[in-house]
Amino acid sequence: MADPIRFQTHPDRYRHWKLDVDGAIARLSMNVREDEGLRPGYPLKLNSYDLGVDIELADAIMRIRFEHPDVRTVVVSSAKDRVFCSGANIYMLASSTHGFKVNFCKYTNETRLYIEDASNETGIRFLCAINGPCAGGGYELALACDEIILQDDGSSAVSLPEVPLLGVLPGTGGLTRVVDKRKVRRDLADVFSTLAEGVRGKRAVDWRLVDRTVPRSKFNETVDARAKQLADASARKSGGEPGVALAALEPVYAANGTEYAYVSVKLEPEQRVAEITMRGPRGAPPESARAMRAAGSDLWALRAFRELDDAILDLRFNHPTSGLIVLKTEGDSEIVRSWDAKLAALRDDAFVKEVLLLMRRVLKRVDQSARSLFAVVEPGSCFAGSLLELALAADRIYMKDDPDASNTLSLSVANFGGFPGANGLTRLQTRYLHDPAQVGRLQEVTAPIDAAAALKHGLVTFAPDGIDWDDEVRVAIEERASLSPDALTGMEASLRFAGPETMETKIFGRLSAWQNWIFIRPNATGQRGALTMYGKPERAEFDWKRT
Repeated sequence: MADPIRFQTHPDRYRHWKLDVDGAIARLSMNVREDEGLRPGYPLKLNSYDLGVDIELADAIMRIRFEHPDVRTVVVSSAKDRVFCSGANIYMLASSTHGFKVNFCKYTNETRLYIEDASNETGIRFLCAINGPCAGGGYELALACDEIILQDDGSSAVSLPEVPLLGVLPGTGGLTRVVDKRKVRRDLADVFSTLAEGVRGKRAVDWRLVDRTVPRSKFNETVDARAKQLADASARKSGGEPGVALAALEPVYAANGTEYAYVSVKLEPEQRVAEITMRGPRGAPPESARAMRAAGSDLWALRAFRELDDAILDLRFNHPTSGLIVLKTEGDSEIVRSWDAKLAALRDDAFVKEVLLLMRRVLKRVDQSARSLFAVVEPGSCFAGSLLELALAADRIYMKDDPDASNTLSLSVANFGGFPGANGLTRLQTRYLHDPAQVGRLQEVTAPIDAAAALKHGLVTFAPDGIDWDDEVRVAIEERASLSPDALTGMEASLRFAGPETMETKIFGRLSAWQNWIFIRPNATGQRGALTMYGKPERAEFDWKRT
């Protein structure tokens, strides 16, 4: 059995990236070590990347946000001469399972969305400096940045060569970002996406694929000057406070699950079920932003959601047959509500804002996971406010109707705008598309909500009484785990993002549907498919029928 994939790292252990911080400007330099892929069997030539490279990138972005509050511009570049990034390693993809390929694409896209989130919400500007061929996932990384400067040297070019070379699609939102974000004209985007050699020089600027080109002799000077201009114009304000170091989570792994400080994962592989229990804070929140900062990465809201993020990724990649996640909570709902209120009151502080944005990103990761999600509300639960968002992310909510026990849900300020999903709506707004006024009515509900009231409000799916509870929940879990995982993945992705379309929902919808489908078609991954035959002297063989 392959070694499990771990998602915690630190700049001291980076093998493929170098993070340098100089005042307001950080530099992320890509220098992929060919012989240090996540698993043996494929050299990472030409700054091609695998999941291990992207794990480091995600960690670096998070550390810039939390540990370096003075940074206002990030320059993303290559440390190799005359090569930027050739994208995801083709031999890694060709030798990976279908599930790994799709999860890999999903993770790398989430990382690029995190870059865009840092720009949109925090004011950090990202400048991509391309000093050589920039293909596939390399260009998708550039597309996530605010500006792209391309070296004009006759060989540096941008390309999305997946369709002509591999018979698949750009896996990290490239097609969507080209037309929706950079607003490339669709006929030009069509040409660009079928040109394996890409586009360079003035044409790349004219087609809006990059922002400017610069001769090699003036490239570094121009990048430095533009980075300073972006930093000077950035809206990011640190308030002069120091950063907060992100300590290692140090989970304890066992055959039957994983234990964190605030999160427990219980594995039931024979039933194809995993249970995640998230524990609420143990005491009142710190009274000030400075006190929250002093708590560092042990602050409940920061640590608990970092742990949830790690647990979700562990299940995605290391436990692919755990198709149903049962979500539970433990703790005091009123304490959770007090934390939500304090975080909301202090949200203008740079550190507190980053904590809230991290919570939002992790909840989106839960939404986007291809697993069934059932929330189970029992006595002792604390599905309140920010933790109620976890239940609202679920496909179903089961709540025990037990008049002899205190089993309630609670709303807080966190449910009314702080954590929108990929569709731009809060989870309550998505829940009540049929009756938008219900969200306003719920905003007036400040008392704990029992099972009968929760059912009446439409906050839960079912509320069995104590007699039927055990059997009803057990049967529901067994039935769900017995259904086709393929059908469930498609169904859940279709239902979770109701309402308006956004660039983010387009990317994930197409990733879940089209890329998922194309990855298993013989034209891509069959014995003579383009991805399988890449790098071999023989040509790919296609089934020419359109489907």
